Amino acid sequence: MAPLPPRPRTPLRRVSQGSLRALSRSGSFPDAPAGLGFLEPAMSELADETDALHGNLAGLHALSNSLHTFNESFASYLYVMEMNALTTDWPQAPTETSYQLAKKRAEDDARAAQAALRAAVEAAEAAEKAAAAEAEEALANDTTVVSASAAPPSKMKAPSGILKHPAGLPKKKPKPKMTAKERRERSLAIEKVVMNLPLEYRGQDPSLRRHVESVIELLMDNPTGLEMINFAKLPDLNQARANKCLLALMNRKIVTKDNSSGRISYVWHGVAE
Repeated sequence: MAPLPPRPRTPLRRVSQGSLRALSRSGSFPDAPAGLGFLEPAMSELADETDALHGNLAGLHALSNSLHTFNESFASYLYVMEMNALTTDWPQAPTETSYQLAKKRAEDDARAAQAALRAAVEAAEAAEKAAAAEAEEALANDTTVVSASAAPPSKMKAPSGILKHPAGLPKKKPKPKMTAKERRERSLAIEKVVMNLPLEYRGQDPSLRRHVESVIELLMDNPTGLEMINFAKLPDLNQARANKCLLALMNRKIVTKDNSSGRISYVWHGVAE
């Protein structure tokens, strides 16, 4: 029977093949000390690194202690603040009475604003009535013929300037009274025109809406055209306000400007259907 071949062996490292003495005396370290003396520098370096590791671990432990102390202190501060908020009275904080007083104050302000608005509307209406009365009186004075006391009835003459009307102002004719149905239709027509104007003319400014309604009514009564001077009704509706209302109407193509006669007049066209 043939002998078995030797079992393969894994090559061992050099340190396992010889003694430490042979390693120390090898050709790689010819100047190495005899015996275990070459371990002294390695052990010294290992001791230094161990001291450094110990110092780092001590620093980490000190940092952990500091964080623990801070957490306890900060948690105590938060707890004290919470207990203080729960046990301290705040006399200036709003109560139910404060909310009731605020609500009552807001209602009083709203009533005062409504009263002021109502007073302003009544004053404006009174001013319009006074202006209308003055205009009617002036028209009556313009159309009155002044007679001379010594002259016979056949030779009565009016003083110069009495019958002469200012240039650009057409003679006012007595406005025929409208029936209830006509007034209702006129109001609906004016409302339809106002609804086509910007928001400020539709009620945001009550006085401006009143002015634009007055201008629209004048234009409806005089569809052939009116000059700027005919729209001003002092002291409430001045020329600047009338011009603003006319500009808004012209922007919506409801009124056009005509200067074919040499004078600028505003002609009514109405809302396009």
